[in-house]
Amino acid sequence: MQPPPSPAKHADLVVVGAGSAGAVIASRVTEREDRDVLLLEAGPDYPDAGRLPPDLVNGSRNSWRIHDWGYRHRPTPSQIPFVYPRGRVVGGSSAVNTCIAIRPRPYDLEEWAALGLPDWGWEACLPYLKRLEDDRDSDAPWHGKGGPVPVRRHPPEELALFQAAFVEAARGLGYPDCPDTNDPATEGGIGAHAMNKIGGVRMSAARCYLTPEVRARSGLRLSAGTQVRRVLFRNRKVEGIEIDRGGQVERIATRKVVLSAGAIATPGILLRSGVGPREDVARLGVELVSEVPAVGARLLDHPGAAIFLLPRRRGLCQLTDPLIQTVLTYTSAESPYPLDMQVQAGSFVPLHPRLTLPLFSLMCCIGKPQGLGEIRYTSTDLRVGPEIHSNFLLDREDHRRAVEALMLARELCRMEPIRRLARPLWPLDGTLADRARLGAWIYKSCGSGYHPCGTVPMGPEGAPAAAVDGRGRVRGVEGLIVADASIMPTIPSVNTNVTTLMIGERFGEWLREGAL
Repeated sequence: MQPPPSPAKHADLVVVGAGSAGAVIASRVTEREDRDVLLLEAGPDYPDAGRLPPDLVNGSRNSWRIHDWGYRHRPTPSQIPFVYPRGRVVGGSSAVNTCIAIRPRPYDLEEWAALGLPDWGWEACLPYLKRLEDDRDSDAPWHGKGGPVPVRRHPPEELALFQAAFVEAARGLGYPDCPDTNDPATEGGIGAHAMNKIGGVRMSAARCYLTPEVRARSGLRLSAGTQVRRVLFRNRKVEGIEIDRGGQVERIATRKVVLSAGAIATPGILLRSGVGPREDVARLGVELVSEVPAVGARLLDHPGAAIFLLPRRRGLCQLTDPLIQTVLTYTSAESPYPLDMQVQAGSFVPLHPRLTLPLFSLMCCIGKPQGLGEIRYTSTDLRVGPEIHSNFLLDREDHRRAVEALMLARELCRMEPIRRLARPLWPLDGTLADRARLGAWIYKSCGSGYHPCGTVPMGPEGAPAAAVDGRGRVRGVEGLIVADASIMPTIPSVNTNVTTLMIGERFGEWLREGAL
């Protein structure tokens, strides 16, 4: 088979990864006609929205298999590796996720500002959160209208059977209604998720930002099926990139590269390029260009656990229902972080890419975990993925919050709206009722919210824990920028996709206006 044609031999700006940050950056930068952007994506491209594969259209459930990198992670040291879905397609993980559109809380961003990153405080970021969205339900001043990403909430008449029962059960326990999880002053409670899907159709970064009009711009070239091997340097200045297309290695000359390949792939590209901890670069047999100890030194993610419930009769669990529509947000006991916990109802159980169980679930997620995961690249071979150890719940406080959340889920199960539909199947009620047994069980049963971030963290000049500065510039080299979830210095307390879109908006403006 002949390799696909080369995308270009030169570009003023190369953006690596057409996902939740990269697609936004390419779209915003090329709003100026004098900008030249080459957007590279390892996965396929589907420029005609009317011909998208079904798994990319259906926003009611994740796509785990067809457009996936095939990563695996070990949630805890005692568990076997599990799937760790990441989108390998134009649109990235926004093209395969569950379409939850929760913004970061104000304190999440103020936490970044307090680290010496004034560009990332709440007031600085709010205009970009508003600019990216078209909220169909609210005219509140903190929401945006007319932005690329439509956002709406399922009204009561659209809720699946178990989702409606979950809402009533939470109300029965005294939780207030929460009509807008993105209200910066919300005190939490039960309500419909803000979601970026319309009529069940996923509104990905590809669909919303890489429209036919954007693709027609003379300054934008998009090359799919193109994997980046490494960034090339001369005297620590970017001079190009090395790519793999159809098994053929090619080089593209450029003076500026933006890595938006995601929190898993971006540190791998840096290490293969000779940027990272000295020992990690040496292990790969790569010549050191810049020693940056913080590259890939840690992995942030949201740990969670779930109760599976057996429907009391056939027909109650419909696999065609949306997986998630509603959420209960609350503050865990003694937590310094408001609304640091989520409980969500699952309309079915997607246990594996090829196995969906007709069971209900109550899924609990820790929003501000203190534990840190690890990511380790062992080869420069692009076919060899990293070793990912999430190290969930090894932190004592994380473990306590997770057990507390599952005991709350048990109380929800005992409420009449849920009890009349289903009963706990796994773990059994005896385990749920015993804190010690539940605490042991959860170590073997927890999983990920699939929100990896923080692998190339930003920080002020001189901060030892930072790999890039507050505008994504990589330490010790010129012309290399990281702009994706990798740069988050701490994990937001919510699902990370909207935060990543906002990062794309900020970098898109800086690059368009020549501020980077």
